[in-house]
Amino acid sequence: MNLILHLLLDAAVIFGLAYVMPQVDVKSFGKAFLVAIILAFLNVTIGWLLRGVGNLVTFFALSFVIRLVVTALLLKLVDSFMSSLTIQGFWPALVIALAVAVAGAVLDQVLAPTHAATYDSVTQLMPVSSIQTF
Repeated sequence: MNLILHLLLDAAVIFGLAYVMPQVDVKSFGKAFLVAIILAFLNVTIGWLLRGVGNLVTFFALSFVIRLVVTALLLKLVDSFMSSLTIQGFWPALVIALAVAVAGAVLDQVLAPTHAATYDSVTQLMPVSSIQTF
């Protein structure tokens, strides 16, 4: 379920930025969703390798920047073999990568259970009155 939500959010971000940025063109929301699926697949398959090489070079400093650059490069790769996506230049791809990263982080925070919610569910299972003190 989280994967589908992330893909839908990524597609919405890509489609929304294509509407605002003249350098980016996506034919439809369905095509933006396809871009999100391909981007996720590339991030899982070759993205980790590119990030790993980058992390070795920088000794884990600036890993967030490397992740953004890799995602932008992967977006340009998707652009090269999808006629329904056009990204003119590296900077628009980097803006999309940043927006997708921020939106994904916000979604993770929304979907992640909070510590208080976990504590409340435990106390409901075992009420304080049932704990015996010696």
